[in-house]
Amino acid sequence: MTASIQEEILRLLPIRKGHFRLESGHHGDLWIDLELLCLDPQPVRRFARELAARVDGHKAEIVCGPLVEGAFLALMVASELGLPFCYSERVEPLPARSVMEPQALYPVRYRIPSGLRPKVHGKRVAVVNDVINAGSAVSGTVTDLAGCGARPAVIATLLVLGSWAFEYSKAESLALENLASLPNTLWAPADCPLCRNDIPLVANVS
Repeated sequence: MTASIQEEILRLLPIRKGHFRLESGHHGDLWIDLELLCLDPQPVRRFARELAARVDGHKAEIVCGPLVEGAFLALMVASELGLPFCYSERVEPLPARSVMEPQALYPVRYRIPSGLRPKVHGKRVAVVNDVINAGSAVSGTVTDLAGCGARPAVIATLLVLGSWAFEYSKAESLALENLASLPNTLWAPADCPLCRNDIPLVANVS
C-alpha cells in the first residue's frame, strides 16, 4: 500500500465528523457518504482493478457484494477477474416490541436472493465491500453465504476503519485485502461518550 493510494481513496470518500448511529447499532463520530462513491465511476475502476489483483490469488470462484454501494464495487471486481457476480440484500429488523426495549447491536441481516442461492453453493467466494467499519454488511453477507453452502475465502475492501475487520477476518480464518485504513472508535449506545455529553445524533444518515 503506497501513501498515494491511501490519499486518493480518502479524497474519493467524503468523511464527516459528528455523532452518528451506524447500521450495526454502534455510535461513532465519523460518517462517510458512500452513496457518492460511484458518482464518477472512473476513479473507482482503478481501485477495483487493484483489489481484483489482490483477490486473484485467493482462488475465488464468484464475487459477492452487499447492496448497495458494496455491490457496485464487487461487480467491477468480478468483471476484472472474469468471474460471476452475486449480491446480498439488506433485511430490515423486526420493530421493537416496546419503546423501552433496548436496541440490540447488529439488528440488520443480509440475505442472498433466492435465485442466486444455488449458484453460490459449494463455491469459494470473495466478499467485496466499499468500506468496512463495524462490519454489519460484511458479517451478515458471510453468514448467509455459509448458510447457502458457499465457502467465503477472502474479504476485500477499499477502506478499513478501526480494528473490527482485522479481528473478524482472523476469527473467521478469512483473508483480508484492503487498500487503505484509518483508526476509528465505535461505542455501544450505553457506552457512548457523545451521548453522555448530550451531543445530539445527526439525523437521516442511515
